[in-house]
Amino acid sequence: MITERRNSRIPEQSLPRLLKNQPVEISIDAEAEHRGHIEFISTTVAKPDPFGLFKAFVFLPHQQSLLVLPKRYDLPALQLPGKRVYQHGGVTLATSKGDTEEFVGLRDYRAGDPLQQIHWKSFARVGKPVVKEYQDEFFERYALVLDTFTHAGTNRIFEEAVSLAASFACTVETQENLLDLMFVGADTYTFTAGIGQLHTDSMLEILASVRACEDKSFSELGNAILERRPSLSGCILLLTAWDEDRRRLVDELTASGLPLEIFVITGSAAIPQESEYSLHSLEAGKMAECLAKL
Repeated sequence: MITERRNSRIPEQSLPRLLKNQPVEISIDAEAEHRGHIEFISTTVAKPDPFGLFKAFVFLPHQQSLLVLPKRYDLPALQLPGKRVYQHGGVTLATSKGDTEEFVGLRDYRAGDPLQQIHWKSFARVGKPVVKEYQDEFFERYALVLDTFTHAGTNRIFEEAVSLAASFACTVETQENLLDLMFVGADTYTFTAGIGQLHTDSMLEILASVRACEDKSFSELGNAILERRPSLSGCILLLTAWDEDRRRLVDELTASGLPLEIFVITGSAAIPQESEYSLHSLEAGKMAECLAKL
């Protein structure tokens, strides 16, 4: 338990001879044990007695933190499923991406309008908020769904799923598509990356802190995806198991007409292929090799 909770290893570093009022700068290497926040509390300076039998310690408070991002893999060139779909009020999301129409006029501000659409010159002239209005937009938008529902002894599989999600978060944005990262934790979360939204760094920071879910129903994940179905071009499913609950989720999404790319992370051997499902089976611990074969 102590080993699992240790988030970094910082070896002891010898100091050079210290002269009075002379600053000395040293470097200490630390090795992160896993992703997430590392909180540094203090620096400990130890001085041995002349015989080397005991050490006197001085604790110097130095509060600092470090965020360790998830491991990432090189992904093969995958053709993502789906096509451009209508995005309601999507101009703030699409900007230069997708089929964006021209600016069509100004109108009075309504509650809920994004601040990015306010026309500040008109606001200053008339003394009340005025927003810019655009035509409808169509562009590609994908859901990257991370399965956070795990069981005892599957922590390694979950960590590999997080790493795979981080890999897609980096790759899909470079393909100029919007990406909705979805997972269930204390609540059901959706974070959108792309032009005008979160950057890749922000998505990686979110994934660095994601935790497994143990007190929610797996159906909440499917419900969250179906709610966003009208705006999605396709869905990338990263599953930590292949059982009846996951089959039901895939069946529901397929019945809705949503194109899917399904990746199942396993603990050992590949799962048996079933004719009605198109699955990519990836073995934890051999992710790079498995991805290279896709």
